[in-house]
Amino acid sequence: MNKKRKQLAARNFPSAGEEAAKFKSPSRYAGPESSYRLAFTDTAFLLQDDLRPVRMQLELLKPEMVQREHGIEATIVIFGSARILTPELARERLQQAEAGGDAQAVARARQALEMSRHYDEARRFAALVTQASCSLEQPIVVVTGGGPGVMEAGNRGADEAGGQSIGLNIVLPHEEQPNPYITPELCFQFHYFALRKMHFLMRSVALACFPGGFGTLDELFEVLTLTQTGKVRKRPILLFDRAFWTSLINFDHLVQTGMIAAKDVELFHFVETADEAWAILRRELGLDNGAGAESDSH
Repeated sequence: MNKKRKQLAARNFPSAGEEAAKFKSPSRYAGPESSYRLAFTDTAFLLQDDLRPVRMQLELLKPEMVQREHGIEATIVIFGSARILTPELARERLQQAEAGGDAQAVARARQALEMSRHYDEARRFAALVTQASCSLEQPIVVVTGGGPGVMEAGNRGADEAGGQSIGLNIVLPHEEQPNPYITPELCFQFHYFALRKMHFLMRSVALACFPGGFGTLDELFEVLTLTQTGKVRKRPILLFDRAFWTSLINFDHLVQTGMIAAKDVELFHFVETADEAWAILRRELGLDNGAGAESDSH
């Protein structure tokens, strides 16, 4: 493009970034009590209660725009406990408990070792998704809550398979750092649970739910409720470890007492392994026929 044509395409007004970069407060009005600063650079102003709607809009827009810039249109969400350990760490803690001789500590450590198999399965599942979908016209990207445990396993599996993955962290009183396997430009931090959960679903073509506590249950039941009521389109929902879920939730009792319809238990599949889960997704998403999966971004 020659100089004159470039001038024709130039912006008429400076960008917000350019304005912010060149702005300097006069010395008399540079103190913290001064209101003489651009509103969009004034953190104290943006954090006021009255600005909550603006902050919520920003939290909706930022991940949406960044993912769009990276061409991400289809995701598979992995939910699960932050407390599930790697098998290596679980075995180490069991050895420590046995050396200490505390029977209750040994029992807890043995249970933790048993549950650690889900770390490996989530890691393998994420790797399968990433490897198998890389040749699709629209690759499927793994997304997790970005923390430790099952979330770390999901991001780790995708990373080890050479793919991108997304982490949607949330600010909590006991917040851990994001796990180190998330693609850096796709690691987001949220203040609002509702907007975080919305982003889990905006591009998802399927969800995989491993054992977890209150947070995992909250995420799972929001998805089930939205699907049951037709607020979102139906997509495969995979519950890993039938024994865990049926011990925790008596789905048959819900049907028998009329709290849910018999067909509502068809909203999800029980699976035990990453291979079994991927086989269901290939069938339900039409991937065996070479078809891509369409997202529901908007």
